[in-house]
Amino acid sequence: MNVGSSGGGDDPETMLDVNTTPLIDVMLVLLVMLIITIPIQLHSVNLDMPPPNNQTPPTEPIVHEVAIDFDGTVFWDGAAVPNHAALEAKMAEIAAIPDQPEVHIKPNKLAEYGYVANVMASAQRLGVKKMAMVGNEQFLN
Repeated sequence: MNVGSSGGGDDPETMLDVNTTPLIDVMLVLLVMLIITIPIQLHSVNLDMPPPNNQTPPTEPIVHEVAIDFDGTVFWDGAAVPNHAALEAKMAEIAAIPDQPEVHIKPNKLAEYGYVANVMASAQRLGVKKMAMVGNEQFLN
């Protein structure tokens, strides 16, 4: 683009051409630098694998089911518990084991809340850590 006056004066014409050669040279130098710095692609993938695990798979937990009938009768794994002291003895025995088995409490839907609360309070007081209500698989601590 050449802009200037075509008047008859003695002033030289102003030239407004943009020289793009240095810009193209800089661009080519940057392109060559980019090509040189790209890492060479390898056809293999190096992975740091973890060491093999030679441990035995975990065993299924032992589960004891405590059923509470509508009249307050407590069943331990299907067998009726004669009194509250016998129930507490069984729970104290479980609490003494280092890797405690799970205790699933299964109340009858007609059982009074007091019966269920009494069994749960005894288990907590004696130190039973893994306790769950059947149907509500969240553990209570």
